[in-house]
Amino acid sequence: MKVGLIRCMQTEDMCPATTCFKVMNTKKLAFEGIEEDIEVVGVNTCGGCPGKKAVTRAVEMVKRGADTIVLASCITRGNPIGFACPHAEQMKSAIEKKIGKSINIIDYTH
Repeated sequence: MKVGLIRCMQTEDMCPATTCFKVMNTKKLAFEGIEEDIEVVGVNTCGGCPGKKAVTRAVEMVKRGADTIVLASCITRGNPIGFACPHAEQMKSAIEKKIGKSINIIDYTH
């Protein structure tokens, strides 16, 4: 699995994505049951509210080899600030529409 990770720009100052990488490496939580090796091909932010840059950034990571786009838990679950992105579902839908069904989308990490 080749992953492109998209994280919340609002939380990047306080979270270095350590837990996201840890759950990928240990194949826990969102990555439970994945048999193949997990390689991170790119990490980027949504570009800030309302996340309009997430689509173009997901497309670019797919061009660079990602077969899976992961929306980090800071977007969908509000980790670590306790406030999920109010645009998360719209962002996910827009990414799905643009990159198509051949690319897997995981909507959280931990």
